Amino acid sequence: MHLHGIAGPIVATINPTILVTIKQSAGYTTNPDFSRTPAYNIYTNVPAQIQALQFNDLKMIENLGITGVRRKIYLYTNIYQGMVRGLQRGGDLVIFPDNTEWLLVFIFEAYGDGLVSQNGWVSVCVTLQNPTSEG
Repeated sequence: MHLHGIAGPIVATINPTILVTIKQSAGYTTNPDFSRTPAYNIYTNVPAQIQALQFNDLKMIENLGITGVRRKIYLYTNIYQGMVRGLQRGGDLVIFPDNTEWLLVFIFEAYGDGLVSQNGWVSVCVTLQNPTSEG
């Protein structure tokens, strides 16, 4: 049973789904001066629901030293591999429609086949990287 197919439209009547861009870290390239430029796999028009963090979410991340403006996002894809330093994974960004960039800092839960598809979703914590003038 595909529960998101049932619950998603109901939740969207209260909290509309928006389309975001995901910049999934793909390592880096080394420049002639030996500086590094990040490389990304880019996924556009990914459905997402933005929410405030709930008490249980805050308890999960309270000892991680994450500061700044944070949100919880349900992304209707499951492309995140998480932050695994040994595998050089991490640094994924989510771009909201207002062009603010949010860094993925924690994965709460994930479900699905790991592809951009209707069969997966992931719940993540993100931290604002470039605030707009509105704050």
